[in-house]
Amino acid sequence: MASVRLHGIKKNYGDNPVIKGIDLDIEDGRFVVFVGPSGCGKSTLLRIIAGLEDVTEGELEIGGVPSLGVDPSKRGIAMVFQSYALYPHMTVADNMGFALKLAKVPKEEIADRVRRAAEILQIAHLLERKPKALSGGQRQRVAIGRAIVRKPEVFLFDEPLSNLDAALRAQTRVELARLHRELATTMIYVTHDQVEAMTLGQKIVVFNGGRIEQVGTPFELYERPANLFVAGFLGSPRMNFLEASLVGERGAIATVRLAGGAQVEVAADATNAAVGAKVTLGVRPEHLRLQPPEAGEGGGIPGTVGLVEYLGDVTLAYVQVEGMPEMVAVKCNGGQPAPAMGARVLLAFEPQQAYLFGADGAAMPARERSARIPAAAY
Repeated sequence: MASVRLHGIKKNYGDNPVIKGIDLDIEDGRFVVFVGPSGCGKSTLLRIIAGLEDVTEGELEIGGVPSLGVDPSKRGIAMVFQSYALYPHMTVADNMGFALKLAKVPKEEIADRVRRAAEILQIAHLLERKPKALSGGQRQRVAIGRAIVRKPEVFLFDEPLSNLDAALRAQTRVELARLHRELATTMIYVTHDQVEAMTLGQKIVVFNGGRIEQVGTPFELYERPANLFVAGFLGSPRMNFLEASLVGERGAIATVRLAGGAQVEVAADATNAAVGAKVTLGVRPEHLRLQPPEAGEGGGIPGTVGLVEYLGDVTLAYVQVEGMPEMVAVKCNGGQPAPAMGARVLLAFEPQQAYLFGADGAAMPARERSARIPAAAY
């Protein structure tokens, strides 16, 4: 096992900077996920760690050893790609042990390592098959097994589940989490899928435009996003954003007015913002409650239901709020009646469960947020 340290890493392609100064410490034995939209630089940084890309500037240490300029085969890493890249004419066992054979490892040791890896991945019964006789999930496990037999200090995964269907992705996520617990090896995993990031990562690194937006545990990033980008990237459906202006602030409770005229309170410290300043109100769909119009004056944000999606365990209601370009998503508990299309409703939420972002996109300081409450049906 080994830690990974990156300091001041920059990468340019000609005059185009794609990595714009990355400082990151990855502790020994942690499962770290790089997440972000396509083109944000996460895969490029992974390839830099692997030695497949040079850097324009910066330092890289693996296990405390300076590693820039070191041959990839000597960095103590093993990489699993999106493509399985299995040899079709070889058996599973031969595919898994091929790198060891090239390294002239004794046959008995190769067989022992392959058997052990196959047992961990639960593919011991497939060792004599060839890739064409395997499912997509089984082929990906063979590719992972090929990495395991090398006994690397650091595993690198570059969107390994992208070629799998939804059911297989869910199953393989569970297997990867179990694999990490069993091996206790440092793992760095790249994905654009926020569900994979939230379910797999002990630490998540959110990338955007070649920079790191925020680093933290899944809970920290979900409950305390640093800015609008992180708040909107993690969560499905994503956090609702409503344009507003600051009316006033008292005792770390800010009052804001929406474009349609409704006023709401948010548990945020807005003392550094001027009255009338433009702000963004953020509320996650699961924190919103739908109430009938007769709930009382000032009881919420008025709107009209524009779309209802029944998903089995949950129903999503999309509400059009006056003055807002996008509809507001609300999660209603499954099994409870959802509002009818065109129904007038009030959107309500607890002040401690909302967020406030300044004109620069940064989150305003907030009180400790209350426990989540389920969205009530209309």
